Amino acid sequence: MKWIARTMTSIAENLGRVRERIAAAAERAGRDASSIKLVAVSKTCLVTAVWQAVIAGQSAFGENYVQEGIDKIEALRRLLEANHSVQSIEWHFIGPIQSNKTRAIASNFQWVHSVDRLKIAQRLNDARPDGMPPLEICIQVNISEEETKSGASVDELTALAMAIKQMPRLRLRGLMAIPRPTRDPQEQRRQFRAVRVLRDQQADRGIVLDTLSMGMTEDLEAAIAEGATMVRVGQAIFGPRPKARS
Repeated sequence: MKWIARTMTSIAENLGRVRERIAAAAERAGRDASSIKLVAVSKTCLVTAVWQAVIAGQSAFGENYVQEGIDKIEALRRLLEANHSVQSIEWHFIGPIQSNKTRAIASNFQWVHSVDRLKIAQRLNDARPDGMPPLEICIQVNISEEETKSGASVDELTALAMAIKQMPRLRLRGLMAIPRPTRDPQEQRRQFRAVRVLRDQQADRGIVLDTLSMGMTEDLEAAIAEGATMVRVGQAIFGPRPKARS
């Protein structure tokens, strides 16, 4: 697989700017910026680009493609060992999940944001190796009800959440959403607010969730204003991506 090179010298600066955006958005919302985790979306990036982000203090990374992600996990493990670093890296799988990839995901990642149906949850649970902590799970919700987008429907959410809560090798943490793209800040907030309301409704049913994974490069401010606890940012850190995988 050929990954796309980034400008190494700019990654630390880009990370700094993204962190400043997060801090400013949190301040406007009356929130503590430390309650918001930045997940750097490193899909299609060279290992050297991810390593530059690690050197700049970034510890959580999101991958969309299973084998590419596993290759990076192993490469970064070797780099940390070679540099005698005690820093730990947290790997998040954020892409669509195929049934035949669940074992690889369950064995290599700490978080999965894109669970959208019972079959996938059950396979992840069954494949999580003994001795590893439970896999941290977010249910992806198709909040915009787009036919071409992955995610459980609003009507399916409660039943799926209740089923995952019973799986011993999974830990249900929250909801993930990728709303319909828009440059209108008010519409961005409306869509993110709908995700937060869904989270609150689950609490009324006894399903307490502490994570809202929502917001990306173009709309992280609106997501933070509506309660995001994780924002998934790629382009603002690593630069523009190609339109198609190489």
